[in-house]
Amino acid sequence: MKILFSEEQLQQGISRMATEINQRFGHEPLTVICVMTGSIILVADLIRQLVMPVKLGSVHACSYRGGTSRSELELDASMLPNLEGSNVLIVDDIFDTGHTLTAVHQHIESLGATCVETAVLLYKHGREELDFQVNFIGFEIPDEFVVGYGLDYQGIYRNLPYVGVMESHDLAQDES
Repeated sequence: MKILFSEEQLQQGISRMATEINQRFGHEPLTVICVMTGSIILVADLIRQLVMPVKLGSVHACSYRGGTSRSELELDASMLPNLEGSNVLIVDDIFDTGHTLTAVHQHIESLGATCVETAVLLYKHGREELDFQVNFIGFEIPDEFVVGYGLDYQGIYRNLPYVGVMESHDLAQDES
């Protein structure tokens, strides 16, 4: 596995995103929605740098069940607070095809939020299937399979303090 972003680089990118979010929302209350499970580490680091009053909620979205192929999206929104009239920031680990963030965004809008914006740690180029505009992006990456800092492969590697690229021999080794 090769390191794509070190722990220090990740913290710099998150600080930059937090600055942009602070500039956008100022001191207006903000509800941050963590797309579980991949963005939990990002959300923990990000919200500590926000200056406005923050409420926290989460949705569980799952479209990868072992391996690297996307399947039908399952969405569990039972951990959401009341969003009626709220400014909402949906935070996800990675924008890949766009299906997850689009579905979560549509669901949050349907709950009566006043403003719904999005932030992702990683924006992967070359796999977009839906036309969706992400508001805040930590890093843009090529079409490679990445793990660490919340991102997993078959449930493992989320705990890595960096983002690494799984190379083909790493994937083959783990699948055997």
